[in-house]
Parts: sequence; C-alpha cells; structure tokens
Amino acid sequence: MVKGHNVEATIEIRKAAPSELNDLYELVTNNSEWTRFNGPYFPYSHPTYEQFRADLFNKLLLGESIKLITLNGVPVGSVSYYWECESTRWLEVGVIIYDQAHWGKGIARPALRLWISELFNRFDIARVGLTTWSGNPRMMKCAEKLGMTQEARLRKVRYFSGHYYDSVKYGVLREEWKQLMARVCA
Repeated sequence: MVKGHNVEATIEIRKAAPSELNDLYELVTNNSEWTRFNGPYFPYSHPTYEQFRADLFNKLLLGESIKLITLNGVPVGSVSYYWECESTRWLEVGVIIYDQAHWGKGIARPALRLWISELFNRFDIARVGLTTWSGNPRMMKCAEKLGMTQEARLRKVRYFSGHYYDSVKYGVLREEWKQLMARVCA
C-alpha cells in the first residue's frame, strides 16, 4: 500500500476477484485512449467478452504476471511483467492506467514501485527493465522519477501515424533499487 504523490488516496496492486469480471471488461474495453500510448504501433483490437474472460481476466485472477492497480480499492489499471529472455533473467515491466481521467494523478509511479519491489523479492534477477517509446513522454518521466536509468535509445524504430519515434529503454539494478527504496522509506 502506497500513498500516491499527487493524490490523497491509497494505491495498491492485487489479484482480481472473480466478481470483478464485468467491471474489468468495461474498464479495459470502454476506454480506448490508453491504446494510443501503449505501443500503438503493434496491432491491437479490444477482445470480446469471452476472449477477455479466457485470457486477460484469467491472468488477473492468478496475479502472477499481471496485477490490478487499485485507487482506494477501485481498479484503474494494471502492472505486468514479461521475460525478454528468461534463460538470461532479463525481465521487463509495464503499466497501464486505463481511464484517462486518472492520468497525471501520480498513480503509475507508486504502483510500479510496489511491483518492482515485489519482482526483486520474487525472482533471482539483477535488473528490471522498462521499455517505452518517445511518443509517450509521461511514461519516460515516470521511469526517470522512479530512479531508472535510460540505458538505450533506438532512434526512429517505431513508425506510427506517419511519424518515426524512438524506442527508449530504462533499467534499474537490484542494488540501485535497494538504495532508492531505503531513501523513499527514510
């Protein structure tokens, strides 16, 4: 549980409850603005109710690779991880705030702080990465405010809506994270 920087609210990450299926389906599919910033250069279409239940909702129920972000107990987004290369322990994280009414309210950063700490506790990994694109300056700022280091910038590798964008890679090492969290908790 973390208090958000710009909000007087409690931000948590957790598994979904079976009773949340309908509300979560509405949250994810009725708010399409988030798809403009979450890798819009990859093909995406909203899932049907059955597809959502069988795939994303099932993963949210398990709470292993993806968890809900809640604001005062109400789901507003999700945090996730994926293995870029599991055999070399290269793990990447992501965050989505689905409803744009909650954007810019300081929710993603504390949610990612909880998630990254959980992943370092759960896995024997040396680094957590976050990859975004130059068309999402809020995500870039979030990574920097978390204390992540910009490790790479691949110029003009993302083509979207007639323009080229950069892929921007951030990372934080376990020892750096421990120091950052010691300062946050002090």
